[in-house]
Amino acid sequence: MLQKILPLVFVSSLRFLGLFIVLPVISLYAVSFKASAAMMGLAVGGAYLTQILCQTPIGILSDKYSRKKVVLWSLGVFTAGSFLCFFAHNIHTLVVGRLVQGMGAMGGVLSAMIADLVEEEKRTHAMAMMGAGIFFSFTAAMVIGPSIGMHFGVQWLFMLTALLSLASMFLMVFKVPEAPKIVYTLKEKPRLLDALKNKDIFIINSCSFFEKCLMTLIFVLIPLALVHEFKMDKGVLWKIYTAGAFLGMVSMAPAAIIAEKFHKAKGVLLSGVFLFLLAYACLAYADRHLDSPTTWLFIGGVMCFFAGFGTLEPIMQSLASKFAKVHQRGLVLGMFVTYGYVGSFVGGMLGGMGYTYLGVEKVAILVVVVCVLWLGLVSLLSNPSRQKNVYFPLDAFDRQKFKAIEAQVGILEWYINESQNTIIVKYDASQIQEEQIIEMSVAFRKAMED
Repeated sequence: MLQKILPLVFVSSLRFLGLFIVLPVISLYAVSFKASAAMMGLAVGGAYLTQILCQTPIGILSDKYSRKKVVLWSLGVFTAGSFLCFFAHNIHTLVVGRLVQGMGAMGGVLSAMIADLVEEEKRTHAMAMMGAGIFFSFTAAMVIGPSIGMHFGVQWLFMLTALLSLASMFLMVFKVPEAPKIVYTLKEKPRLLDALKNKDIFIINSCSFFEKCLMTLIFVLIPLALVHEFKMDKGVLWKIYTAGAFLGMVSMAPAAIIAEKFHKAKGVLLSGVFLFLLAYACLAYADRHLDSPTTWLFIGGVMCFFAGFGTLEPIMQSLASKFAKVHQRGLVLGMFVTYGYVGSFVGGMLGGMGYTYLGVEKVAILVVVVCVLWLGLVSLLSNPSRQKNVYFPLDAFDRQKFKAIEAQVGILEWYINESQNTIIVKYDASQIQEEQIIEMSVAFRKAMED
């Protein structure tokens, strides 16, 4: 599995590194152009707005044409937007460049490529690896972004972003195989309404929205508050982000192990959301007295945020793939990514306008209330069952007879992978064992083999 998906994980990680690397300092950069609150918000969140608009059309193109070529095209557009940001000398050009960056939306296509390349049984782990790669990119960006931005200028971060995108294109051309066209025989077609009505899918998509919204929001607030209210030199940002990134990395491994190995994903999600709540509570209280803000408490809140992000990020996409039925998977993963981009855009806009008109304390208090509601929402999530798959050769079994397996308790779904000539049965290991399914399948064999 590693040989198949590692190049894709690197492509995804490099691309997200380029997207995240400006996040810690772009609000300060926008302020240097004398930007209004709205334009500051667009400079931060504009790339996510066009990602929202382009995600679905690009996903449709990848279904119709080569996924690899679509990803290459998206990376090319993202590179062009990065160069435009690099040469920007006013806020309007910067915003246009950010909007062009977002037009290279490819997150859903990369997820689809992994789904095409990896066997059903290993797909959840592959998605978790992709999530971990994104988190490591985020961690590296928190260290690299402020360091380069403060020493050489933020515009050089956009040049680095363009170079990282070109490196991703090189990997796509020479290291990533063309995804196979996999054809499924399903009892149902994917329907948007079914996915929207599913409680667990709605909750995990909402988690994607809230996590990305509050992530983008806090990176608008942190540099502005530290420089303008706490009177700290902006050169100290990289030290704070480095410490936070390290804490996030430390929290990631136990969170992933507890969620996957011990089947406590719901508890891990609740822990991550609580850390977000605690982070913003610290920010609110630290900024309570403008004459004497509590610097150590503010920095403590930043540390809590990183720990919460490290807890949430590696497992959420994996959970989205678990809750989706096979005929919904592409739809659900596309929705999951889109919810995240909507959250990033909203967070960027609210950060710029909230800081200008409300200040850090009031914005943080509102977020604490949102986090309480978020905790209540996650408490309604079903802990994902111990899903496993068993495979049967299609040639040996009668499709019509196989339908009888649906009545068995513990069978979640079954479907046919025509490309691999295989019947896949997904089951809940806490309710039925693989041996029982194999024994039951004897009755479904074709007559000539009875």
